[in-house]
Amino acid sequence: MNKSDASQGQPATELISNRIAELGDWRGETLGRMRKLIGQADPDVVEEWKWVAPTKPGTPVWSHDGIICTGETYKSFVKLTFAKGASLKDPARLFNSSLDGNVRRAIDIHEAEEVDESAFTALVREAVALNSSGKSKASKKAKS
Repeated sequence: MNKSDASQGQPATELISNRIAELGDWRGETLGRMRKLIGQADPDVVEEWKWVAPTKPGTPVWSHDGIICTGETYKSFVKLTFAKGASLKDPARLFNSSLDGNVRRAIDIHEAEEVDESAFTALVREAVALNSSGKSKASKKAKS
């Protein structure tokens, strides 16, 4: 069991499912829909549960050779933060938050907003490719 999966002794996938169910409103539906799209974009994605603190129950995280994105819920929106979003091409302009940073980019989804599913899955695939290429470069350097 990963330490990221150790919160409350439950697997991360179960903790994420519980979070979605606990929300019980459009935010849970939205997070669940985005989770499904991430899984479709990358069948090898790893679900994790990170950053548990006394004042915060934890955050859903999707990874493949590094963090792809996190999924947080707030009162009025669901935020998907891409760890290396500033390095990704976003022709559909899905990123609408955290645009000033040098590394991360986020998509804030408000109630009744639809996200372009094909553009989102392309963004996830691009993030996976970026993570994988970074890992490959590090491995090649290590062999030199």
